Amino acid sequence: MRILGIDPGYAILGYGVVDKIGNKFRACDYGAITTDKDMPMPLRLEALYDGLREIIEEQRPEVASIEQLYFNNNAKTAINVGQARGVAVLACIKAGLEIAEYTPLQIKQALVGYGRADKKQVQFMVKTMLNLKEVPKPDDTADALAAAICHGHSSESANIMEQIKNGTLKGRIR
Repeated sequence: MRILGIDPGYAILGYGVVDKIGNKFRACDYGAITTDKDMPMPLRLEALYDGLREIIEEQRPEVASIEQLYFNNNAKTAINVGQARGVAVLACIKAGLEIAEYTPLQIKQALVGYGRADKKQVQFMVKTMLNLKEVPKPDDTADALAAAICHGHSSESANIMEQIKNGTLKGRIR
């Protein structure tokens, strides 16, 4: 399964594409789409949309995993990030991708096993699980890869639960 992870932002939108093969992950592509602070917001949103569509066309993911927004004390920043997130959702929907959404707590839990893990712990697990030489930069890129890995783990769990529910799981459960 090829998963596109997205860490939404309007200055920096992190993305990461991973393949899940069995219980292992392989990084296919990752980076960040950036916009200049002097650009008007509509042009920034257009640049994010166009950049993400290009990545989707090149990488052909099957599903997108997008980090949900958390509460921010700065209303203007929260609104702008929300707009960037909406553009990311639109780009994925227009490309026909299924979208899964995860909170930062769920992503940390999936990677580190602890929902209150710090950023360095998550980055270390991204580096380790993808067998990378160094932690991807900027941080938004590592966060996007973490979102993709989270979906890989979550979709596997959901698939097992569906098989149990339907009675189609092969083997014995003790």
